[in-house]
Amino acid sequence: MTNAPRGNFCGRTRREFLWQAGGGFTALPLLSMLSNDGFLANQATAADGATQYVNPLAPKQPHFQPKAKNVIFLFMYGGPSQIDTFDYKPKMYGMDGKTVDVKTFGRGGKKNGGRIVEPRWKFKQYGECGKWVSDLFPNLGTCVDDIAFLHSMTADSPIHGSAMLMMNSGKVLSGSPALGSWVNYGLGTENENLPGFVVMLDRTGGPISGAKNWSSGYMPASYQGVVMRSSGAPILDLQPPAGMSRATQRKLLDRLIEKNKQHQLKRVQNSDLAARIASYELAYKMQQYAPEAVDLKDETAETQELYGLENPRTEDFARKCILARRLVERGVRFIQIYSGGNHNDANWDAHGDLEKNHNYHAGNTDKPIAGLLKDLKRRNLLDETLVVWGGEFGRQPTAEYAKGSGRDHNSYGFTMWMAGGGIRGGVSVGTTDELGSKAVEKPFHVKHLHATILNQLGFDPNQLSYFYGGLDQKLVGVEHVEPIQEII
Repeated sequence: MTNAPRGNFCGRTRREFLWQAGGGFTALPLLSMLSNDGFLANQATAADGATQYVNPLAPKQPHFQPKAKNVIFLFMYGGPSQIDTFDYKPKMYGMDGKTVDVKTFGRGGKKNGGRIVEPRWKFKQYGECGKWVSDLFPNLGTCVDDIAFLHSMTADSPIHGSAMLMMNSGKVLSGSPALGSWVNYGLGTENENLPGFVVMLDRTGGPISGAKNWSSGYMPASYQGVVMRSSGAPILDLQPPAGMSRATQRKLLDRLIEKNKQHQLKRVQNSDLAARIASYELAYKMQQYAPEAVDLKDETAETQELYGLENPRTEDFARKCILARRLVERGVRFIQIYSGGNHNDANWDAHGDLEKNHNYHAGNTDKPIAGLLKDLKRRNLLDETLVVWGGEFGRQPTAEYAKGSGRDHNSYGFTMWMAGGGIRGGVSVGTTDELGSKAVEKPFHVKHLHATILNQLGFDPNQLSYFYGGLDQKLVGVEHVEPIQEII
């Protein structure tokens, strides 16, 4: 028992306690009204009640002046063959069917020799740089003076699932943020009405490992990729339940916001509630703005023809490439477009008939990609938009089976290319051996590609980090990684 008088709380009377508590409760709606009017905008706090609240997707300053503001990653899922596309190997012509000693490692395991499959397409030179390009890409060949080719890329895995995770997140195991999530985290978004990280899948379906390839991993969900369709409803499950008006949605959202403010006043941590509010707020805005972004009716006939939109063969990928340009114009930071989905010949994974497979996928994408580069350039957007092309690995110079022209996976040496965003055009860096089986000059790992992308966006790739699990996690890992200086 204490000696305090009955009815006295901490040295105060009941009447004093009720008066002060009542004053506090009536301040809540006043706080809400003033905050909605922007009166307290500079004094908003995070869920801990003390730290100043910062929108996780608000635009942020990079480490230094960037060359690029946006990234479009054209992902050729399945692994296009480097020696049949951009890595010209003239000595292989005439070697078809010959058995050679060459070490390979693909889904069929490690081998020490095999039957040569010579390139199935002819090459010719394009542009002032004289770059040799396969007949698979006659339209893209006209853009080589704007492209930097990386012929000595290497990866850690020759298996689709882990190789895709590495190309997309820098790790062969799931659970790490995707490249687009790092960009979203580092730069924020310039348009709060659209996602900062958009993914467009092939019409045949998504790639192996699915959403892990655009997951935000250990970062908040606000940084993850959003799958957007190029026709129909842009984003699935975005519309409210039948019968619910936008006014009702707004009321429900405002209730959540008010609930979060009360948590803040009580200094109660509730990050899950804050994340839900951010997600609902973005979804509410996207219902209005996403349909406009995918509406191509204001695109001229000449622009549609440039991409190949009028041709049933190229229409699907053309629509995605036009949409990517429109999203860049609207401030979306990172757009990833998949060519190929599902399994087997639905993507670039040419294990059986190489000619049938690559003719199909290159024919679907050649003109749309060339159209994208030319359209960005004429709109003065290529200088600030970094375009990346490639798959999770390449393909072997030898046949996988006793018969046929199919090639196995090759992570020892393959080709990717970059254009725009401060990248030097008309250059080729690195080489593979005479058969294209492995990188022999200036081999580059996937993390060097990632470091180059971050560098062009204004980040020191060895300094951009996110604290998780007691460590400063980085896209490029713990060891120092240099960007590919030869193409910058």
